[in-house]
Amino acid sequence: MKFFAVFRKTLREMSRDKWMLGLTVAFAPFFVLLYWLITAGGSTTYTILTINNDKGIQLADGTRFNAGQKAVAALKRVTYGDGQPILKPLPAANRAEAEPILRNRGAAAFILIPENFSQMIQNLQSGNRSATTQIIFGGDVSNPYYMVGVNLSLTAIDGYVLQATGQQPLIQYTEEPLGASAARTEFKTYVPGTLVFAVILLIFLASMTVAREIETGTLRRLQLTPMTSMELLGGITAALVLIGTAAFGLAFVVALIVGFRSQGPLWAAILVGAVTCLSVIGLGMVVASFTRTVSHAFVVANFPLGLMMFFSGVIYPLPKVTLFHLFGHEIGLYDFLPPTHAVAALNKILTLGTQLDQVVFELSALILLSVLYFAVGVWLFKRFHLQS
Repeated sequence: MKFFAVFRKTLREMSRDKWMLGLTVAFAPFFVLLYWLITAGGSTTYTILTINNDKGIQLADGTRFNAGQKAVAALKRVTYGDGQPILKPLPAANRAEAEPILRNRGAAAFILIPENFSQMIQNLQSGNRSATTQIIFGGDVSNPYYMVGVNLSLTAIDGYVLQATGQQPLIQYTEEPLGASAARTEFKTYVPGTLVFAVILLIFLASMTVAREIETGTLRRLQLTPMTSMELLGGITAALVLIGTAAFGLAFVVALIVGFRSQGPLWAAILVGAVTCLSVIGLGMVVASFTRTVSHAFVVANFPLGLMMFFSGVIYPLPKVTLFHLFGHEIGLYDFLPPTHAVAALNKILTLGTQLDQVVFELSALILLSVLYFAVGVWLFKRFHLQS
C-alpha cells in the first residue's frame, strides 16, 4: 500500500532531523510549563512593603495598643479561595530602605502607616470623628503588579478599621509614585520591553547569516584563504551589532513619534541595547553551530527566541524565583537570560529617570552574560564548522 509506504518514509525522514522533531514535540509541553512558571505553580502573590510608624497608645487597663500592627496583620488575611495568600507584607524601616526594593521590583508597592494611626482608631471607637489620619502609599506605577497590590492593601486596611470601630474610616490616602511612572500610559509602560524585543529578533538574522555561509560553501572557501576565524566572526558580529543597534534606535524613534518620552539619558539606553545585541548574536552563533542550512537555522532559532520573549519580562511580568543573593541583589531563575537585565535597566532609565551609575548591577550582569554567550557561540561554531 502506497499510503503505508509514504507513512514509513515520512517517519524515517523526520527521525533523521532530531532538532526539528524534538522542538516540534516539545513545543506544547513548553507552553504548559510556561503558564505554570508565570503563576509560580499556584496564584500570584503581591509583596507589599509596610512602613509602620504607628507609635501606639496605652489603654486604660495599662496595655499597649498598636493598630498599625493589626492593620499589617489584616494584609496577611487577604487570601484566595483555596487559602493561598494574595498579599505578602514585608517590613521596611523607612522610605529610604523601601525605594531601592521598589526600583528593582522586589515589591509591588509600599504602605506607610502614620504615627497617629492608633489614636485615630481609638477616637473612632469612642465616637469622635473629628480626627483624621493620612496613609501614604506608592511605588513604581509602571509595574504591572502595582495597581492590584495597592488596591487590595487599601481595601484590607479599610476593612480592619471598619471591623475595629464599626464606622467608616476617616483616612486620607496619598499616592507618591516613583519617578515619572505615574504619568505613564499603558503603552509607555511596555516601551522598554518592546525595545528589547526589537533586539531579540536579531537572533534570526544572526543565525541565518552564519548558516548561509555554511550552506553556500562560502565558509569552506574562506578557510582556504589566510583569513582567521576571529576575523570572519568578528566582521559578521560587527555588522550584526550595527544592524541591531539601528533597529533599537528605529524602534525608539517610532516610540518618540507616538508620544513616548524618556526620563533618563538616551545614550545610556542605547548602550544597554548595543550590549544586548552581543548576547543575542552569541545565541545566534550557538544556533548556527548545530545547523547547516538557512531554513534549519530559522526553525531552531525560534526556541531561544521563545525563551527570551516569555522568560525575561519582555512580554509578561514573571514572579521572582530567587535562587541566591549576590552583592545584596536577588539572583532569580530568569536572570541567566540577558534580556531580563536589559528590560530592568531600560525601565529604570526610560521610566524612572535613573542615571547609568544606578543601573551598574544590571549593566554588569548584561555584559557578563553577553560575553559568556558570545564566547560559547564562537567556541561551538569553531568546533563544528571551522576545524580543518
